[in-house]
Amino acid sequence: MPTRELIGRLPKAELHTHLDSSLRPETMIELARGVGFELPTRDPEALRRFMRVDDAANLEDYLARFEYTIPLLQSAEAIQRVSYEMVEDAARDRIRYLEVRYCPWLSRRQGLSMERALEAELAGLARGERDFGVVARVINCSLRHYDPAVSLEIARLSVAYRDRGVVAFDLAGGEAGRPAGAHRAAFDTAAEGRLGITVHAGEAAGAESIADAVDHCHADRIGHGTRLHEDPVLLEYLRDRRILLEINITSNVQTHAVADASAHPVRRYFDQGLLVTLCTDGWLMCGVTLSDEYWLAHSVLGFTRAEIEQMILNGFAGAFLPWPERKALLDRVSSELRMIA
Repeated sequence: MPTRELIGRLPKAELHTHLDSSLRPETMIELARGVGFELPTRDPEALRRFMRVDDAANLEDYLARFEYTIPLLQSAEAIQRVSYEMVEDAARDRIRYLEVRYCPWLSRRQGLSMERALEAELAGLARGERDFGVVARVINCSLRHYDPAVSLEIARLSVAYRDRGVVAFDLAGGEAGRPAGAHRAAFDTAAEGRLGITVHAGEAAGAESIADAVDHCHADRIGHGTRLHEDPVLLEYLRDRRILLEINITSNVQTHAVADASAHPVRRYFDQGLLVTLCTDGWLMCGVTLSDEYWLAHSVLGFTRAEIEQMILNGFAGAFLPWPERKALLDRVSSELRMIA
C-alpha cells in the first residue's frame, strides 16, 4: 500500500498548473513591496492561508483571487523569478516534467509587451531546468471573456515561439455562457502551427463545453473534464480516441464542480478506461502539491499504487513534447518507478 512518503518519492509529470496561481507567499510579499501593491497581510503564513481559495462560491469567485497575483507579474524580472522558483518547487516534489500555463496578455498593465513577458517566463523556466533538471515548457492561455481577436494574437505569438519552449495553446477563464468555439480562429491558427491544444472545459459548464472543445477547437487534451459523465456517448468518444483528461481534484472541490473529493468522477473515469492524469491547477491557490493530489486519490478514492503509477505514466505519455523526448522521459520514469520500494 502506498504511503504519503512513498508517493512523494515517485517521479511525476505536472501538466496543468498556472504561473499566476503558484507564487510563493514570501515572493509575493517581496514583489508587492517593490511595486507598492497592498496585500491583505505581509505575514507569509497568513498570506498562504488567505490565498488558498477554500471560500469561493463558484469558479468566478475563485478566479477573483488572481487579482492578488497578476499585479505582481507586470515586469520581466518578476515573471522570470516566479518561473524559476516554480521549477525549483517542482523539483522538490519530484516532478520531472512541468508544463506551466500563463496568459501573457495579463502582464501588459504597465506597458510590458506579450513578447517580453513570454521571453521572461521562458528564461526563468530554462534556468530552472538547467539548475534542477526538471524539463519545463510553456502553455500559453487566452481567456474566454477576451475578444476573439486577442486570442488570435496570443495564438500567433505561441506559434512564433513553438521552437523556443511554447508547446501548446489553451483557453481558460469562466466557462458559463462563453463557448470556446467563439475563439475558433485562434485554435485554427494554433493547430495549423502544429502546437498542442488543451482546453479548460467541463468544470463550471457541462459536457457540452467539452464537446465544443473537441468539435470546434482541435483539443488534444481536456483541462478538468469533470462533467464528462453527463454525456456517455462523448465519454466513449474521448476514451476511444485516447484524449487525456487533466484532472484537478482539490481545485474542483474548491470551485464546487464536485461536492467533495469522494464524489469526484476520476475514479469512475479511470475504471471506464479513460486516459486520466492528476494535476494541481495551482500550488498556491489550491494549497496542494502534486504528491498531495496523488495521496488524496489513494486515501479517499482508493487508487492503488499500480493505478497511481499508471496515471503518472499517462501524464508523461500525454506531454506536449516531441515523441523522442517523451519516450526518453517515459523510459527513464518507468525505470525509476520499478526501483522505488
